[in-house]
Amino acid sequence: MKKMIESIEEALKLLNELNAPEKLTFHGKLVCEAAEDIIKELSTLDISLDFVFIRIATILHDIGKIIHISELSMPGHFHEEEGEKILIKLGIDPNLARCCLSHARYNNMNCSIEELIVALADKLWKGKRDETLELKVVDAIAERLGKERWNIFMKLDDCFESVAMKGNERLNRSLN
Repeated sequence: MKKMIESIEEALKLLNELNAPEKLTFHGKLVCEAAEDIIKELSTLDISLDFVFIRIATILHDIGKIIHISELSMPGHFHEEEGEKILIKLGIDPNLARCCLSHARYNNMNCSIEELIVALADKLWKGKRDETLELKVVDAIAERLGKERWNIFMKLDDCFESVAMKGNERLNRSLN
């Protein structure tokens, strides 16, 4: 049976039902917060994107860390496949479950713009800029809109910098 997750609240409820550590839930909220700033800017571009998908995926992208708990405090990639398996086993849409992989493997996968934005929010939330990822987002949006890369870059670069500049504040909140 397919289980629909249609809101941030439902995604958070799922984490709670799975007894996700508070640190994991809070991380999802912080990444979603960064995504909201990006969504706000993208909304001014008159581009059709699934903003609900982005919000839900930012909450659930690291769900595999429920199993690979050490990856909450140390680097690791076991949570990525585990997260996709958890969501698929629960009957969650495979496109949403895929965000568990794509948020970290976007360089080796053919990703939707929404998946790239989730990956970008997962970088920017802590103040880390990733030029390669940012340009993937810019290029995908420019192509979708039929605009020049430079025009989109100029608009989004300021947004990305603004989100990254709030990174220290978000990091401090994540440590408390």
